[in-house]
Amino acid sequence: MKSLGKHLIIEFFQCDSTILNDLRTLENHLLAAVQLSGATIIQPLLHQFSPHGITGVVVVAESHFAVHTWPEYGYCALDIFTCGDSVDGHIALNYLKENLKAANTSVMEVKRGVLDLPQSQIKHKPDQDAA
Repeated sequence: MKSLGKHLIIEFFQCDSTILNDLRTLENHLLAAVQLSGATIIQPLLHQFSPHGITGVVVVAESHFAVHTWPEYGYCALDIFTCGDSVDGHIALNYLKENLKAANTSVMEVKRGVLDLPQSQIKHKPDQDAA
């Protein structure tokens, strides 16, 4: 059976706290990771908390990339949820691990939308002619 999507649930530990608390730097890294993965950016939205921490999402045509940081702990939680076969979330994961300077990483991959249908009947976007 084929799934509609893939969800990477990622934890980064012992990251660079300065990067985790810098909205522009974090947004630039997140957008670069999305582009490297092959996803199509629709819109980013990130929010800076006081005194520290950032949460945000980049909506992509294929689903979303989400980030939540706790700079005071050097911790970052990421979700990379994509549908289809054209996006490689692992490329984004590796880029972010390097650029957020994560010393330790935990990754869980979950298939989303596993349907009991033949692979030939599972389409990520409906045919335009079918409408």
